Amino acid sequence: MKLGEVVSAADEAGATASRLAKIDALARVIAQADPDEAPALIGLLLAAPRQGRLGVGWRTLMDLDVVHADAAALTVGEVDTALDGLAAASGAGSVSARHDLLVELASRATAAEWDFLARSMLGELRTGALAGVLLDAIARASDRPPAAVRRAAMLSGDLGITAVIALTGTPDELDDVGLVVGRPVLPMLASTAATPTAALELTGESSVEYKLDGARIQVHRHGDEVGVFTRSLADITHRVPEIVEIVRGLPAHDLILDGETLALDEDGGPRPFQETMSRFGADASRDLALRPWFFDLLHVDGRDLIDEPLSVRLAELDRVAERWRMPGIVTGDADAAERLSRDALAAGHEGVVVKSIDSPYAAGRRGKSWVKVKPVLTYDLVVLAAEWGSGRRRGWLSNLHLGARDPDGEFGEPGGFVMVGKTFKGLTDELLRWQTETFPQHEERRTASAVFLRPELVVEIAIDGVQRSPRYPGGLALRFARVKGYRPDKTPEGADTIQTLRALLRG
Repeated sequence: MKLGEVVSAADEAGATASRLAKIDALARVIAQADPDEAPALIGLLLAAPRQGRLGVGWRTLMDLDVVHADAAALTVGEVDTALDGLAAASGAGSVSARHDLLVELASRATAAEWDFLARSMLGELRTGALAGVLLDAIARASDRPPAAVRRAAMLSGDLGITAVIALTGTPDELDDVGLVVGRPVLPMLASTAATPTAALELTGESSVEYKLDGARIQVHRHGDEVGVFTRSLADITHRVPEIVEIVRGLPAHDLILDGETLALDEDGGPRPFQETMSRFGADASRDLALRPWFFDLLHVDGRDLIDEPLSVRLAELDRVAERWRMPGIVTGDADAAERLSRDALAAGHEGVVVKSIDSPYAAGRRGKSWVKVKPVLTYDLVVLAAEWGSGRRRGWLSNLHLGARDPDGEFGEPGGFVMVGKTFKGLTDELLRWQTETFPQHEERRTASAVFLRPELVVEIAIDGVQRSPRYPGGLALRFARVKGYRPDKTPEGADTIQTLRALLRG
C-alpha cells in the first residue's frame, strides 16, 4: 500500500467531526491494505509505531534539512523497514545512523507524507483516530462484530495483531483470542465517587481496598520467566529485579497478576509518585526499592479467571500471593468502608477503590464495577496552553489552561478537549523550568501572552469541586485547582471527561 493512501485517509478522518465518517475513512484504507501491512498501518494511524521507542525526538526531526519528493511513491512496507532501522540503532554511531535513515526517509516522502510520518513518530497525530475509532474501523473493514474485535484487542493488547486476525481469520479465530501468559492485556479501569458510601451505592457488596499513589503494574510468570509491564504495556522487567524475584517465589508455575508498586521511605510510608516512576527510567538508581501490592489475579496455572467474579479471583490471589495482597476488606457496610478509607489516609495513601465482588475483569474499560474514592478530588486533565508568568515568574511559562476530554464532540471534534479552568498553584520552580523547556516542543501557536499546545500532556489536578460558570466553554469552572504532578504514564485519551466533571455539579 502506498503511504499516500494512508495520509489521505488520515486527512479525511481529521477533517470531520463525525465519528461515523472517521470510521468509514479509516475502514476503507484498512480494507485495502495487505494483511502483512496491517500492524504497521495501525501503528502509524495510532501515532504509536509498532517498533516502540525509535530514539527520535522533536529536535532531531526539526533539524533535518532535506528536499522532499514531488510525487508519492513510498509504501507502508518501506516506511516500516526504515522504522525497524531506527529502533535497532544503538551504541557508538547510532546518532549518525538514525540521522542518515531519517534523511533518506524524509527525502523519499512528499512534504505531506513527511508531516504525517513526523507527527506519527512523535506520537502527536491528531486525526481523531483514537483506539476506539480504529477498533470500529477494523470491525467494519473485516465485517466482524465490533464487540468481538474489541475483546480480542483487549486480550491481545495489540490493535495491529487484532486487525490481522479480523481481516484474515475466521470468526472463531477472533473469538478464540484469549489470555496468553507473557503477553500483557489492557488493564481494567475505575470510575470515581466522592465517598466510599457513594461508591457502595453503585457496586453493592464489594472489596474495598487501599488506593496507593503508585504505578500500575501487570506481572506475568511462566516458570522462572517473569515479565513486568506498565499500565501502557511497556516492558520494564529489567528495571525492577526485586519485583521479579518476589513473583518467582510465589507457589505457582503460571500467573498473570495485576497490582501497583510503590517506593517506601525509611518509616514505611509512601514516597511521592514521581520517585516511584523514576525507577522506570533508563538511568534509574536501584537504591530506591519498590514493593508490589497485588489486587487481582487474571490467570493461574492454565486457568483463565477474567470472566470469573472478583470473589473467585481474590480467593485464588489469597492462595498464591497473600503476603503481597493490597490491604482491604469485603463488605457491603458503608461504615466499614468509611473506616478503611480513613485507615488508608492515615497511612499516607490516596484513599480506597471499591470493587463489586461479582464483577468480571473487563480489560480496558472504565465502568461502574470499580470505583476509586479520594477525599481530595483529583482528575487527569490535559494542558491546552500556558501563560507567561509575571513578577518572580517572569520568563517562565506558568498559568495553565486545563482541558477535559469531550468524547461525544459536544464542543467540537469527538475525542477533543474543552477548557474547564486555569491554575498556577502547586507549580514548584522545578516544574516551572520544566514547563518552559518542554512546552515549546508541543506548541501549536503562540501569542504575546501565552503558548498554546497540542493536547498531549496529562497533568493530575486536585480540586475541591466544580461550580457552574459561563467563563469556560464547558459551562463549569474548577474550584481551587492545584497541580499534583504530570503523568507521563498516561495518554490524553485516558483523561477525565467533561461529563465526569459535570456529575460533580449534581453531587
